[in-house]
Amino acid sequence: MKVGILSDIHGNDVALEAVLADARSMGVKHLLILGDIVGYYYHPDKVLEQLQAWSHDMILGNHEQMMIQSMNDEEKLAQVTRKYGSGIKKALQCLTQDQLHYLSNLPVSMKVVLDGVVFGLYHGSPRDTDEYIYPDVEIEALKSINSTGDDYVLMGHTHHPMCTHMDKTVFINPGSVGQPRDMGGLASWALVNTDNGMIVQRRVKFVVDKLIKECKENDPEIPYLREILIRDVRR
Repeated sequence: MKVGILSDIHGNDVALEAVLADARSMGVKHLLILGDIVGYYYHPDKVLEQLQAWSHDMILGNHEQMMIQSMNDEEKLAQVTRKYGSGIKKALQCLTQDQLHYLSNLPVSMKVVLDGVVFGLYHGSPRDTDEYIYPDVEIEALKSINSTGDDYVLMGHTHHPMCTHMDKTVFINPGSVGQPRDMGGLASWALVNTDNGMIVQRRVKFVVDKLIKECKENDPEIPYLREILIRDVRR
């Protein structure tokens, strides 16, 4: 089976649409989603609508945790908005009560077995939803979390793609669908074929113009939200 690994969509329905079209063209049958559906950008309702058409498993991320904390706490919501923009505020406004309940009750981690292959789903790391495991991670740090028994340890959160092996475990970060931080405008996801062990890191171009305009309208005081969409680390 071809499995799509997605993370950090962050309300970016345009990027998700491009990724799902790519996944469909690659013959993906099931999605494993590593959290952060909400936050930063503005259309988590459209994100959930697109995902409904797919067989998938999903966990929550740190931005879902912030959303939960902000639901009945105006001070927390204001704090989150000042730091991250109005993405979570928009989520609380546009999502239905059923959708909010669904996201709020997602597990923080999950083991999924497909064709006898064990996938461990974690947002940050197996020990902490908010831990950052970057591609240049020291080998000792990986050793310290390599006790899950998973064939694949799937982690998001950094918005940087990564794939590395240790013993019999493969660590994969698919990067970010909605806010890639290494290359703006190129949504990132990963494909795993359970039949032959093939792993492919995929990049898909998405149009940023409309989203940049929305950032200027909703969060003019946070230029990072729009500038990251056109970042080019090769410069």
